[in-house]
Amino acid sequence: MTFSNSLIQWYLQNKRDLPWRNTTNPYPIWLSEIILQQTRVAQGMPYFNAFLNQFPTVRHLALADEQQVLKLWQGLGYYSRARNLHQTAQYINKELNGVFPDSYSHLLQLKGVGEYTAAAIASFAFNEPVSVVDGNVFRVLSRYFGMESDISSGKTKKEFTALATELLPKDQPALFNQAIMEFGALQCVPKNPDCENCIFNSSCVALQKGLVAQLPFKSKKIKIRKRYFNYIVLQDKKGNTKIQQRTDKGIWHNLYEFPLFETTQEEGFETIAPLIQKNAAFGSTVVSIQEMNPISKIHKLSHQHLHIKFWKVGIDEVLIDGIGTNELQTFPFPIVIHNFILEDAAKKF
Repeated sequence: MTFSNSLIQWYLQNKRDLPWRNTTNPYPIWLSEIILQQTRVAQGMPYFNAFLNQFPTVRHLALADEQQVLKLWQGLGYYSRARNLHQTAQYINKELNGVFPDSYSHLLQLKGVGEYTAAAIASFAFNEPVSVVDGNVFRVLSRYFGMESDISSGKTKKEFTALATELLPKDQPALFNQAIMEFGALQCVPKNPDCENCIFNSSCVALQKGLVAQLPFKSKKIKIRKRYFNYIVLQDKKGNTKIQQRTDKGIWHNLYEFPLFETTQEEGFETIAPLIQKNAAFGSTVVSIQEMNPISKIHKLSHQHLHIKFWKVGIDEVLIDGIGTNELQTFPFPIVIHNFILEDAAKKF
């Protein structure tokens, strides 16, 4: 029995019942693929359901306000995915009359849709014989065939894509693509896979050579940048506060935050207090400054570790553009700020 047939048989017996697998409608398939980039299924499922509930069609998503989309995405991270999702929905609705492109080559032209996502939609929705190559596929193929090439190399990706295409049954592309991805997600997992109970334990090259833990091989190391954020949580005479939108490109683009002092290292009261008192944007009547978390929260992103402190600043005046507690919770925030707002609100009751 061939590798492909064995894989498909395993899948039919072990697959998870996931909602985007029970349809050929490209909209929920596309939605699931964007959500599941950099996100585990267990974490992504509630977001998928929430998006489909609020935006049941691509037209509904297109007509939504970006702030609605970002609010619903809150907590998933990599917010450029949400912005691209919204802009692509608008493009499909306006330029394509709400009809999804039905081929790999045309899907590739959509914003936020790369080779993997285009292949997934093309095969799952339209049964086009095009192979998917994601992290799960890299892992399964590299181990089974003993491929020690560096997967961070563009040349290697082409090598794996060619192999996946060769293995792809042209009459069952969707089934095979789902099978190899699911096998990587459930059986051939990154750490400590259960090789003893694997259907390929007699033919897997990595297992025979003792290379399971080493494959797939990836040489590039991610350099982590440390940043130090001091958020100023203003509180005026009415209990209102102030927020601002991040308009610069980079992390959390178009999300909201409190006024921010970014420093080169972690700072205490003796440094931050004078900065607050000198800042005209906070008014001239600062009456109290309180460090709310002496030990900073460390929020880890893929390339950055953010050391975050919140400073509550009382002012003896009324903010012109003040935001009340209830209204505050309607804005899309980075999850670390959202959680702070919820914790702070809970302390008041």
